[in-house]
Amino acid sequence: MKNRCISLSIWKLRLSILGTLAIIFGLSTLFLTIGLILTGFFDIITLGILVVAFNFLQWLISPYLIDALYRTRELSANENPKLSAIVENLSQKSGIKTPKLRLAQIPIPNAFAYGTPISGTRVAVTAGMLKTLDDGEVEAVIGHELGHLKHRDVQAMMFVSLLPALFYYIGYSLTMSSMLGRQREEGSSAAVLGIIFIAFWWILNLFTLYLSRLREYYADRHSATIVEDGSQKLSAGLAKIVQATRNMGKTKKQMQNLSAFKALFITDPDRASADSAAISTVNTSSNQKLVQEILSQKLTAIDKFSEIFSTHPNIIKRLRALQELD
Repeated sequence: MKNRCISLSIWKLRLSILGTLAIIFGLSTLFLTIGLILTGFFDIITLGILVVAFNFLQWLISPYLIDALYRTRELSANENPKLSAIVENLSQKSGIKTPKLRLAQIPIPNAFAYGTPISGTRVAVTAGMLKTLDDGEVEAVIGHELGHLKHRDVQAMMFVSLLPALFYYIGYSLTMSSMLGRQREEGSSAAVLGIIFIAFWWILNLFTLYLSRLREYYADRHSATIVEDGSQKLSAGLAKIVQATRNMGKTKKQMQNLSAFKALFITDPDRASADSAAISTVNTSSNQKLVQEILSQKLTAIDKFSEIFSTHPNIIKRLRALQELD
């Protein structure tokens, strides 16, 4: 019965993801076609090629940038045999090649999956996470990250993010060219069109963020299917990560300059203060009580509005979705 409920939930998420992708690509194609008609063919295509090439190059070298930024190093099986065994076992259950295991030398508890065909796939856990979570919770977090690799979320989000970037640079280019235009009418038309393109970039970016949140739910459900009692373990792990991140205070502020790839994280450290408002009054060592306290909170209008601009779901909604799998 539990597996049937999880399967139905996964299919609903798949349909939501496909629907969001259809909206993103459909609107993008329509708007780009209109832009080509109104602005001329060659300049727009040239700019588009440059934007796509730049983003593709950035994607190829991103694993090396991530390793340098978060000070990751490879974690051998001899150094941490238990964690290596977890990654290997869950990779087999996921039906994917075992990724390289890396340790990020940062104090904030978190984990992330990344990689390219050149660098190979990688799963990194932070030193802070290994200190904060117990073995079962770490296993559930690893299951979530392997879900991202199985669903090819890194590649999908990189590809989808190209579209907002393309419209932004087209809009920016038109706005700048309007300032240098010789004729007032041409300059004015280019400026208006540039503003429209930038406005469309903003709208398209909201759909991209929504897709990112859907894929987080999708990865959560993957963990629940391959880890025994995965929904409860992951719920406790997420709650403890948010609580620990909030309590880090100055350390968290020092980490804000490391948020360039925060969409990869299992939770957004920049949202820890907002998410932890639900557990601000909790003072317990019980994982179950911590989770139940979050679940008992009501979502405010501010919570719902702020989530629109986030790469990750609100912690209350996320834990409720996990509880439904039980």
